[in-house]
Amino acid sequence: MNGTVSDLSIVCMAVSCLFGFGLPIVLLLYFRKKFKADFMAFVVGGAVMFLFALVLEAMIHQIILATPAGKAVLGSAILYAVYGGFMAALFEETGRFLAMKTVLRRYQKKDVNALMYGAGHGGIEAAAILGIGMVNNLIWAVMINTGNQAALTSSATGDVLASIQNVITALVETPAYVFLLGSVERVFAVALQIAMSVLVWFAVKKKKMYLFAISFLIHFLVDAVTSLLSSSGVSALVTEGVVGLMAVAAVILAKQVWKMNAQRDAM
Repeated sequence: MNGTVSDLSIVCMAVSCLFGFGLPIVLLLYFRKKFKADFMAFVVGGAVMFLFALVLEAMIHQIILATPAGKAVLGSAILYAVYGGFMAALFEETGRFLAMKTVLRRYQKKDVNALMYGAGHGGIEAAAILGIGMVNNLIWAVMINTGNQAALTSSATGDVLASIQNVITALVETPAYVFLLGSVERVFAVALQIAMSVLVWFAVKKKKMYLFAISFLIHFLVDAVTSLLSSSGVSALVTEGVVGLMAVAAVILAKQVWKMNAQRDAM
Protein backbone atom coordinates (compact mmCIF):
# COMPACT_ATOMS: atom_id res chain seq x y z
CA MET A 1 0.00 0.00 0.00
CA ASN A 2 1.04 3.64 -0.42
CA GLY A 3 1.45 6.13 2.39
CA THR A 4 3.86 6.93 5.17
CA VAL A 5 3.74 7.11 8.94
CA SER A 6 3.38 10.72 10.08
CA ASP A 7 6.22 12.43 11.91
CA LEU A 8 3.86 13.12 14.82
CA SER A 9 3.02 9.42 15.07
CA ILE A 10 6.73 8.60 15.22
CA VAL A 11 7.24 11.18 17.97
CA CYS A 12 4.35 9.71 19.95
CA MET A 13 5.79 6.22 19.49
CA ALA A 14 9.16 7.41 20.78
CA VAL A 15 7.57 9.09 23.81
CA SER A 16 5.61 5.95 24.69
CA CYS A 17 8.73 3.84 24.15
CA LEU A 18 10.71 5.94 26.64
CA PHE A 19 7.78 5.87 29.06
CA GLY A 20 7.57 2.07 28.88
CA PHE A 21 11.24 1.60 29.71
CA GLY A 22 11.41 4.51 32.15
CA LEU A 23 8.35 3.66 34.25
CA PRO A 24 9.84 0.64 36.07
CA ILE A 25 13.01 2.61 36.86
CA VAL A 26 11.03 5.53 38.29
CA LEU A 27 8.85 3.20 40.38
CA LEU A 28 11.86 1.33 41.71
CA LEU A 29 13.66 4.51 42.75
CA TYR A 30 10.51 6.02 44.25
CA PHE A 31 9.58 3.11 46.50
CA ARG A 32 13.21 2.46 47.41
CA LYS A 33 14.05 6.06 48.34
CA LYS A 34 10.77 7.18 49.89
CA PHE A 35 9.69 4.03 51.75
CA LYS A 36 12.92 1.99 52.01
CA ALA A 37 11.27 -0.93 50.26
CA ASP A 38 13.49 -3.93 49.50
CA PHE A 39 14.98 -4.21 46.04
CA MET A 40 14.35 -7.97 46.09
CA ALA A 41 10.58 -7.40 46.08
CA PHE A 42 10.89 -5.50 42.80
CA VAL A 43 13.10 -8.19 41.28
CA VAL A 44 10.73 -10.97 42.29
CA GLY A 45 7.74 -9.07 40.91
CA GLY A 46 9.44 -8.64 37.56
CA ALA A 47 10.62 -12.25 37.51
CA VAL A 48 7.12 -13.56 38.19
CA MET A 49 5.67 -11.45 35.39
CA PHE A 50 8.33 -12.70 32.99
CA LEU A 51 8.16 -16.37 33.96
CA PHE A 52 4.45 -16.87 34.59
CA ALA A 53 2.95 -14.50 31.99
CA LEU A 54 5.49 -14.11 29.20
CA VAL A 55 6.87 -17.66 29.26
CA LEU A 56 4.56 -20.22 30.89
CA GLU A 57 1.24 -18.65 29.94
CA ALA A 58 2.45 -18.00 26.39
CA MET A 59 3.52 -21.65 26.06
CA ILE A 60 0.13 -22.91 27.23
CA HIS A 61 -1.64 -20.57 24.80
CA GLN A 62 0.33 -22.05 21.91
CA ILE A 63 -0.77 -25.55 22.90
CA ILE A 64 -4.42 -24.84 23.68
CA LEU A 65 -5.18 -22.46 20.83
CA ALA A 66 -3.82 -24.97 18.29
CA THR A 67 -6.51 -27.51 19.26
CA PRO A 68 -10.07 -27.66 17.84
CA ALA A 69 -11.33 -26.17 21.11
CA GLY A 70 -8.78 -23.39 20.73
CA LYS A 71 -10.01 -22.65 17.22
CA ALA A 72 -13.52 -22.28 18.62
CA VAL A 73 -12.24 -19.88 21.26
CA LEU A 74 -10.48 -17.78 18.62
CA GLY A 75 -13.68 -17.65 16.59
CA SER A 76 -15.77 -16.15 19.38
CA ALA A 77 -15.08 -12.74 20.90
CA ILE A 78 -16.89 -13.70 24.11
CA LEU A 79 -15.15 -17.05 24.52
CA TYR A 80 -11.79 -15.46 23.77
CA ALA A 81 -12.40 -12.73 26.35
CA VAL A 82 -13.39 -15.27 29.02
CA TYR A 83 -10.49 -17.57 28.14
CA GLY A 84 -7.93 -14.74 28.02
CA GLY A 85 -9.12 -13.18 31.26
CA PHE A 86 -9.13 -16.50 33.10
CA MET A 87 -5.69 -17.54 31.90
CA ALA A 88 -4.12 -14.17 32.72
CA ALA A 89 -5.61 -14.25 36.21
CA LEU A 90 -4.66 -17.88 36.73
CA PHE A 91 -0.99 -17.52 35.84
CA GLU A 92 -0.25 -14.07 37.22
CA GLU A 93 -2.19 -14.36 40.48
CA THR A 94 -0.86 -17.85 41.12
CA GLY A 95 2.67 -16.62 40.48
CA ARG A 96 2.08 -13.63 42.74
CA PHE A 97 0.73 -15.85 45.52
CA LEU A 98 3.55 -18.40 45.31
CA ALA A 99 6.23 -15.70 45.29
CA MET A 100 4.80 -13.99 48.36
CA LYS A 101 4.34 -17.32 50.10
CA THR A 102 7.91 -18.45 49.52
CA VAL A 103 10.64 -16.15 48.21
CA LEU A 104 9.26 -13.00 49.85
CA ARG A 105 8.29 -14.63 53.13
CA ARG A 106 11.33 -13.18 54.88
CA TYR A 107 10.41 -9.68 53.64
CA GLN A 108 6.88 -9.65 55.12
CA LYS A 109 7.81 -7.35 58.00
CA LYS A 110 7.75 -4.43 55.57
CA ASP A 111 4.27 -4.16 54.10
CA VAL A 112 5.56 -1.59 51.64
CA ASN A 113 7.19 -4.50 49.84
CA ALA A 114 3.72 -5.33 48.53
CA LEU A 115 3.86 -2.03 46.64
CA MET A 116 7.42 -2.69 45.53
CA TYR A 117 6.43 -6.13 44.24
CA GLY A 118 3.55 -4.60 42.27
CA ALA A 119 5.92 -1.99 40.85
CA GLY A 120 8.23 -4.76 39.62
CA HIS A 121 5.40 -6.86 38.23
CA GLY A 122 3.70 -3.96 36.48
CA GLY A 123 6.92 -2.17 35.57
CA ILE A 124 8.47 -5.11 33.74
CA GLU A 125 5.14 -5.66 32.00
CA ALA A 126 5.27 -2.04 30.82
CA ALA A 127 8.79 -2.47 29.47
CA ALA A 128 7.92 -5.75 27.72
CA ILE A 129 4.61 -4.67 26.21
CA LEU A 130 4.87 -0.92 25.71
CA GLY A 131 8.63 -0.37 25.49
CA ILE A 132 9.49 -3.25 23.18
CA GLY A 133 6.21 -2.88 21.30
CA MET A 134 7.01 0.72 20.45
CA VAL A 135 10.56 -0.20 19.43
CA ASN A 136 9.05 -2.59 16.89
CA ASN A 137 6.61 0.09 15.72
CA LEU A 138 9.44 2.57 15.27
CA ILE A 139 11.49 0.10 13.23
CA TRP A 140 8.55 -0.63 10.96
CA ALA A 141 7.70 3.06 10.64
CA VAL A 142 11.24 3.92 9.55
CA MET A 143 11.23 1.10 7.00
CA ILE A 144 7.88 2.25 5.63
CA ASN A 145 8.96 5.89 5.40
CA THR A 146 12.25 5.05 3.72
CA GLY A 147 10.56 2.98 1.03
CA ASN A 148 11.70 -0.40 2.35
CA GLN A 149 8.29 -2.02 2.63
CA ALA A 150 9.45 -4.70 0.22
CA ALA A 151 11.89 -5.94 2.85
CA LEU A 152 8.93 -6.58 5.13
CA THR A 153 6.76 -8.37 2.59
CA SER A 154 9.09 -9.92 0.00
CA SER A 155 9.33 -13.38 1.58
CA ALA A 156 5.79 -13.52 3.00
CA THR A 157 2.76 -15.18 1.43
CA GLY A 158 -0.82 -16.00 2.33
CA ASP A 159 -2.00 -15.19 5.84
CA VAL A 160 1.44 -13.98 6.90
CA LEU A 161 1.54 -11.45 4.06
CA ALA A 162 -1.99 -10.29 4.88
CA SER A 163 -1.01 -9.86 8.53
CA ILE A 164 2.05 -7.79 7.63
CA GLN A 165 0.00 -5.60 5.30
CA ASN A 166 -2.56 -5.05 8.07
CA VAL A 167 0.21 -3.91 10.42
CA ILE A 168 1.55 -1.50 7.80
CA THR A 169 -1.93 -0.12 7.17
CA ALA A 170 -2.51 0.33 10.90
CA LEU A 171 0.77 2.21 11.39
CA VAL A 172 0.00 4.54 8.49
CA GLU A 173 -3.67 5.19 9.31
CA THR A 174 -3.73 5.20 13.14
CA PRO A 175 -4.06 8.72 14.59
CA ALA A 176 -0.90 9.84 16.36
CA TYR A 177 -2.56 10.27 19.76
CA VAL A 178 -3.46 6.57 19.88
CA PHE A 179 0.23 5.71 20.26
CA LEU A 180 0.30 7.85 23.40
CA LEU A 181 -2.65 5.97 24.86
CA GLY A 182 -0.28 3.07 25.43
CA SER A 183 1.38 5.13 28.16
CA VAL A 184 -1.99 5.90 29.76
CA GLU A 185 -2.89 2.22 29.60
CA ARG A 186 0.35 1.27 31.38
CA VAL A 187 -0.35 3.75 34.18
CA PHE A 188 -3.71 2.05 34.76
CA ALA A 189 -2.12 -1.40 34.43
CA VAL A 190 0.59 -0.63 36.98
CA ALA A 191 -2.00 0.80 39.38
CA LEU A 192 -3.96 -2.44 39.02
CA GLN A 193 -0.87 -4.59 39.52
CA ILE A 194 0.04 -2.72 42.69
CA ALA A 195 -3.54 -2.93 43.98
CA MET A 196 -3.74 -6.67 43.32
CA SER A 197 -0.33 -7.16 44.92
CA VAL A 198 -1.62 -5.51 48.10
CA LEU A 199 -4.62 -7.86 48.15
CA VAL A 200 -2.52 -10.99 47.65
CA TRP A 201 0.12 -9.77 50.10
CA PHE A 202 -2.40 -9.66 52.93
CA ALA A 203 -4.09 -12.84 51.71
CA VAL A 204 -0.75 -14.53 52.38
CA LYS A 205 0.37 -12.59 55.45
CA LYS A 206 -2.98 -12.53 57.26
CA LYS A 207 -4.23 -15.86 55.85
CA LYS A 208 -7.30 -14.17 54.33
CA MET A 209 -7.76 -16.20 51.17
CA TYR A 210 -10.86 -14.29 50.16
CA LEU A 211 -8.50 -11.43 49.28
CA PHE A 212 -6.74 -13.72 46.82
CA ALA A 213 -10.11 -14.60 45.30
CA ILE A 214 -10.96 -10.91 44.95
CA SER A 215 -7.63 -10.22 43.26
CA PHE A 216 -8.22 -13.12 40.88
CA LEU A 217 -11.69 -11.80 40.04
CA ILE A 218 -10.41 -8.26 39.44
CA HIS A 219 -7.70 -9.55 37.11
CA PHE A 220 -10.18 -11.70 35.22
CA LEU A 221 -12.73 -8.92 34.82
CA VAL A 222 -10.23 -6.28 33.68
CA ASP A 223 -8.70 -8.51 31.01
CA ALA A 224 -12.03 -9.93 29.84
CA VAL A 225 -13.76 -6.55 29.63
CA THR A 226 -10.77 -5.00 27.84
CA SER A 227 -10.78 -7.82 25.29
CA LEU A 228 -14.51 -7.50 24.68
CA LEU A 229 -14.34 -3.74 24.25
CA SER A 230 -11.39 -3.99 21.87
CA SER A 231 -13.14 -6.58 19.70
CA SER A 232 -16.43 -4.66 19.69
CA GLY A 233 -14.97 -1.77 17.74
CA VAL A 234 -15.40 0.94 20.38
CA SER A 235 -12.81 3.68 20.38
CA ALA A 236 -9.53 3.28 22.23
CA LEU A 237 -10.47 6.29 24.37
CA VAL A 238 -13.62 4.56 25.60
CA THR A 239 -11.73 1.36 26.33
CA GLU A 240 -9.06 3.19 28.32
CA GLY A 241 -11.75 5.15 30.15
CA VAL A 242 -13.41 1.93 31.31
CA VAL A 243 -10.07 0.40 32.32
CA GLY A 244 -9.23 3.59 34.19
CA LEU A 245 -12.45 3.41 36.20
CA MET A 246 -11.75 -0.22 37.06
CA ALA A 247 -8.21 0.70 38.13
CA VAL A 248 -9.49 3.47 40.39
CA ALA A 249 -12.00 1.08 42.00
CA ALA A 250 -9.25 -1.51 42.57
CA VAL A 251 -6.93 1.07 44.12
CA ILE A 252 -9.68 2.31 46.47
CA LEU A 253 -10.36 -1.27 47.56
CA ALA A 254 -6.64 -1.96 48.07
CA LYS A 255 -6.29 1.20 50.20
CA GLN A 256 -9.09 0.02 52.46
CA VAL A 257 -7.49 -3.41 52.79
CA TRP A 258 -4.16 -1.71 53.53
CA LYS A 259 -5.66 0.45 56.29
CA MET A 260 -7.21 -2.58 57.97
CA ASN A 261 -4.19 -4.85 57.78
CA ALA A 262 -0.90 -2.96 57.39
CA GLN A 263 1.52 -2.41 60.26
CA ARG A 264 1.48 1.15 61.50
CA ASP A 265 5.21 1.48 60.89
CA ALA A 266 5.08 -0.26 57.50
CA MET A 267 5.68 2.97 55.58
